Amino acid sequence: MNAPRTVKVSKYLSKHLRHQPERIGIALDAQGWVPVEALLRACARHGFPVSRAELDQVVAADDKRRFDLSGDRVRANQGHSVPVDLALPPAEPPEYLHHGTVGRFLDAIRAEGLRPMARHHVHLSPDRETATRVGARRGVPVVLAVHAGAMHRAGHLFHVSANGVWLTGSVPPRFLRLPSRTPRRSP
Repeated sequence: MNAPRTVKVSKYLSKHLRHQPERIGIALDAQGWVPVEALLRACARHGFPVSRAELDQVVAADDKRRFDLSGDRVRANQGHSVPVDLALPPAEPPEYLHHGTVGRFLDAIRAEGLRPMARHHVHLSPDRETATRVGARRGVPVVLAVHAGAMHRAGHLFHVSANGVWLTGSVPPRFLRLPSRTPRRSP
């Protein structure tokens, strides 16, 4: 499978395994799993046929490990906007985690912290490099440091998904290290 097809299949699967399973007529179980054969039949029925070999390749080759295959079932590892319980146990985070964003969101983040928005959790990266790549999807990246250890000691729950993404309900502003504001230049 060539690179453009891999990207198309990955995006299609992300859309339907995270956000709109009903659009192609599949039902996720409580933990977000769907039988592989049901998914492949639904894709074909809706004009986007995906072979088992393509599915296996997308799951195996995805550098972000967005999907998990377990026997005859598949699911997205995180990022859902539909109700699922990934059944991830609470985990003790490292002292610092990172969040990639872009500058236009900084004022809201300063005021409200990080919120999950349409998703179930705020997604945090274990390293600056990953957070930089995440932020770069929307423009010039800004990487925020999250004092996850202090949050955990204050009673905030963390989970880590199968692909190493850290999840938490929200990050209050006091646990964020944000870039300083740059003074505006007069014209």
